Amino acid sequence: MRHPIAAPARPAGPSRRTVLAMACASLATVPLLTPSRAAAASARAAGLDDPAKKEIAMQLVSSAENSSLDWKAQYRYIEDIGDGRGYTAGIIGFCSGTGDMLGLVELYAERRPGNVLAPYLPALRRVDGSDSHEGLDPGFPDDWRRAADEDAEFRRAQDDERDRVYFDPAVRRGKEDGLRTLGQFAYYDAMVMHGEGGGLGFTSIRERALGRARPPAQGGDETAYLHAFLDERVWAMKQEEAHSDTSRVDTAQRVFLDAGNLDLEPPLDWHVYGDAYHIG
Repeated sequence: MRHPIAAPARPAGPSRRTVLAMACASLATVPLLTPSRAAAASARAAGLDDPAKKEIAMQLVSSAENSSLDWKAQYRYIEDIGDGRGYTAGIIGFCSGTGDMLGLVELYAERRPGNVLAPYLPALRRVDGSDSHEGLDPGFPDDWRRAADEDAEFRRAQDDERDRVYFDPAVRRGKEDGLRTLGQFAYYDAMVMHGEGGGLGFTSIRERALGRARPPAQGGDETAYLHAFLDERVWAMKQEEAHSDTSRVDTAQRVFLDAGNLDLEPPLDWHVYGDAYHIG
């Protein structure tokens, strides 16, 4: 997870996309969808936690995080990408400097006492909040790959910690806001990159979006709200050099939104960092 440093919230400004005018004639005979009905309709629809849609979500994130749709090949991934967060590793980019890698290795130690990564726990606690490798080098990267290659329990721990920290909270909040699958994914991807709290975290991004548009659960237009949310997400990304390429929003999520594909139904075609991807 690539948490940005805290920054002052940007004053809310006008949306660069206006809400489409509602057709008065049709509204005269069609009942309005109340917030409670909007939320109920969203809950009944297949959301991002549907197994097929969750697989799509994993592939979309992997295209941005690892330039590959093969997200399961990323359990063994580990490197320092120079973003000030120490080592970045695994299927969701757990970072030694942001606490989520520490949480993962602690979970793994609970489930598999004496595992190959357990001896690094004191060092992970010391480097949390920094980009330091002290106590991790030289053996930690090789041992991470060894655990991923040889122990299914470590791979399960990555899955479970991803879901607990990022996926489940994003889907739950998306459904509470009455969002369909695409909106739930937009929330998830934002949590993966920015974390939940902090000046540039998911919560702040959502709050700024709410200052410009209402989600369906509050009687708003879903498309207009998601454009506002993505606008605020792009602004947050541009506050940090490591995230200044916003193609994972501009030529991926925004493409699906402009096409009206609120349920993330395949086929899906998008670009990240100039590379083309397809899910049939």
